[in-house]
Amino acid sequence: MDEKTKKLSLKRDVGLIGAVSLIAGTMIGSGIFMSPQTVLLTIGSTGASLVVWASCGVLVILASFCYAELGTVIKESGGEYIYILRTSGPVVAFMLAFSSVLFVRPAGVAGIHSALRKCPPPELVIKCVAAAAIVVLATVNCLNVRFSMSVQVFFMVAKVLALAVIIIGGVVMLFKGHTENFVDSFENTNVGINAIGIAFYQGLWSYDGWNNLNYVTEELKRPEVNLPRAVIIAISLVTGLYLLVNVSYLTVMTPKELMMSNAVAVTWGNKVLGSWGWIMSVAAALSAFGSLNGTFFSGGRVCFVAAREGHMPDILAMAHVRRLTPSPALIFTTFVSLVVLIPGDFQSIVNYFSFTAWFFYGITLSGLIYLKIKRADLPRPYKVPIVLPVIVIIAAVFLVLAPIIDSPQIEYLYVALFVFSGVIVYIPFIHYKICPSLLTKLTVFLQLFLEVAPAEKNI
Repeated sequence: MDEKTKKLSLKRDVGLIGAVSLIAGTMIGSGIFMSPQTVLLTIGSTGASLVVWASCGVLVILASFCYAELGTVIKESGGEYIYILRTSGPVVAFMLAFSSVLFVRPAGVAGIHSALRKCPPPELVIKCVAAAAIVVLATVNCLNVRFSMSVQVFFMVAKVLALAVIIIGGVVMLFKGHTENFVDSFENTNVGINAIGIAFYQGLWSYDGWNNLNYVTEELKRPEVNLPRAVIIAISLVTGLYLLVNVSYLTVMTPKELMMSNAVAVTWGNKVLGSWGWIMSVAAALSAFGSLNGTFFSGGRVCFVAAREGHMPDILAMAHVRRLTPSPALIFTTFVSLVVLIPGDFQSIVNYFSFTAWFFYGITLSGLIYLKIKRADLPRPYKVPIVLPVIVIIAAVFLVLAPIIDSPQIEYLYVALFVFSGVIVYIPFIHYKICPSLLTKLTVFLQLFLEVAPAEKNI
């Protein structure tokens, strides 16, 4: 096959520093700056809230170790989608792609919107700024992989420095003897199943992005080495930062002040930094911006891989002929994200996001157990004991069922129906390939207009 007829493939441009930044930089969004009070409000005590934050970190670390094995056994991009496709079949994989592209990934947009909502301008201005940020990041990701990785590294360094300021401020206050908020720290703890489940949902929202590297395995240099290494470095770093930041918040503010604050980091900044407190508002917005960049980078790959497997229109499986970025998938993801931004009611989106995400995490890790038992012959550069995916699956079942059993809400039924409605779409359009000829003509037009061509796997 000569060079002109050869299919394109995405380049391996993501090294270890970029990999760590992609995980940590996406995880550290606006959540840790804005919403620690929701965990405290739900669980009821400072001691229990710290236990929840630590437990979320441990759960995510265990899950990410399991994903590291999956990523070195199935060396394809696409994260949960490709793992479910290879272990549970195309119908369940399409359900994931359907809900991920139309709901789970666009829900990440709520991060930058929520961060900006704490600012004085009216809602319309905030939405316009958030929309502009989305378009700018989409453009960056379409232009060049290395440039988007440089943006990711820059924002990760900036937000780690901002968290370091909070931690140092808390340490200074601790040394001055401000420990009164840690006396009887487990008093008034809510031990109900629903309270624990919702507290975990809120905490895990701030940890979201731990699995981002598995979406871009084909663009990672030496994945068998860098995938496990980046996971361990990034998630250990974020878990430690989150715990220390929460201790700092509780050192500076009383539990009541923390629970009543709309933006915890801003309140902390006003109390500790005085007239420089505005820095924390900027840090929260920049943090959300950097997190959104990582969400775009990985989210576009889900769309791209699903299209490559025949589960989405062919145009979404193409890459730019010169820049070698999956630009059609990124443009489509941007469009869906902008549509999701319009309603702007994000009161419960965290709970529904976590409900959907952990449902599919459980299915994905069931696939790892299947591979360990049925395909023990596959080469495994990195292995975890089988007890690890079992523990995470039990946690996933609890997280999916806990809020429903203890406090049933009709909204969870709507979310479940939305997820399973993917089957209704799959049967006519994917299985029976009821596809109008208009789509073929549109694909040819867009291929010429966007200067893209089909991209093959890079394994």
